Amino acid sequence: MSSPSSSGALTPETVAIIKATIPALEAHGLDITSEMYRRLLADPAIREMFDPTHQASGAQPRALAMAVLAYARHIDDLGVLGSAVERIAQKHASLEILPEHYPHVATALIGAITQVLGDAATPEILDAWGKAYWALANILIGREHQIYDASTHAAGGWTGWRDFTITSTTQECEGVTSLHLKPVDGKPVIKALAGQALGVDLDVPGHGQTRRNYSITSTPGTDGYRISVRHVEGGIVSSWLNSADCVQHVVRLSPPAGNFTLPADRSAPMTLLCAGIGITPFLPMLELIAEDPSGAPVTLVQIAHSAQATPFAARIAELSAASNGRIRVETRLTASEGRPCATWAASFVPQGASCYVCGPAGFMRDMITGLQKAGIPAERLRYETFGPDTGLTA
Repeated sequence: MSSPSSSGALTPETVAIIKATIPALEAHGLDITSEMYRRLLADPAIREMFDPTHQASGAQPRALAMAVLAYARHIDDLGVLGSAVERIAQKHASLEILPEHYPHVATALIGAITQVLGDAATPEILDAWGKAYWALANILIGREHQIYDASTHAAGGWTGWRDFTITSTTQECEGVTSLHLKPVDGKPVIKALAGQALGVDLDVPGHGQTRRNYSITSTPGTDGYRISVRHVEGGIVSSWLNSADCVQHVVRLSPPAGNFTLPADRSAPMTLLCAGIGITPFLPMLELIAEDPSGAPVTLVQIAHSAQATPFAARIAELSAASNGRIRVETRLTASEGRPCATWAASFVPQGASCYVCGPAGFMRDMITGLQKAGIPAERLRYETFGPDTGLTA
């Protein structure tokens, strides 16, 4: 389904029809998105853009079902979804999603609505959802164009995919390996913002082409990047990247992207709350914070299974010591202390502080919901997801 010419502002009639479908989305949204992905991933070129583990676990269809429902609920006030739309655009940019991909999604979505709702999917409903889809798609396409253009014209920037060599690896702790990536052409790279991520397009020997998204863990610089990958039992990509076999292989990287970054004004206190490999976007942030003697105090709350499985513990201790007390570190080892609740985590968030959260999906869901119940407003919560965005906040 190509973009309709009438893909601008939605009419009141279209908005009313979309609003009227909310009960159907509440009842059948997951069936619709599951069917949509079944259709979409039948195309091998589209399938390689997605992590199959997110499909197998149902995380991707669930995330999209929640996003579609949120879109329907707020279709007459899309400003409410501004931060969510920006996260999607940034993630799309890191995976090199292009305008020509959007018609495939439109066709799959409308086909799925037709299949799941049957006779209830009237021509009026299908037409309204077609228009609603393209209204949002064109917002995303426009924002993604801006992101791509900025990356192209930045110092060390590039367009599309660029070849990098995995020059070496470092084991950071039990089950976590860092990969050092240098550009094949030897030219400078974009100095990423602390907290940003890279799209990685790689060909795993014996398994074919696939794409992943990894936070940058190196201090911002122009000679290359470092990413750090947790080994997932049975995971084809993470197993290969955590082995010596990947060294000297060439992978393709998209330019750094993402808005999970430090504020320009760091005069207010912050809490960085992470679990497991969720430390990755925070490490370069802590490097910058340690260098800035004028910044407000920052508390890092790091949750890990054990001391042996705590990534970057030694480096974080060094940064804390170098900060003259501005970086406070609280570590909780779940093997001996149990899993934390959001009330416990909230005790480390000072009055008026922002709270940045990153970690596995279950941890994120519990913390974002629980922190708001503990009195931390949504506008002071920032989060990064390593998988599909489940719409934890608007």
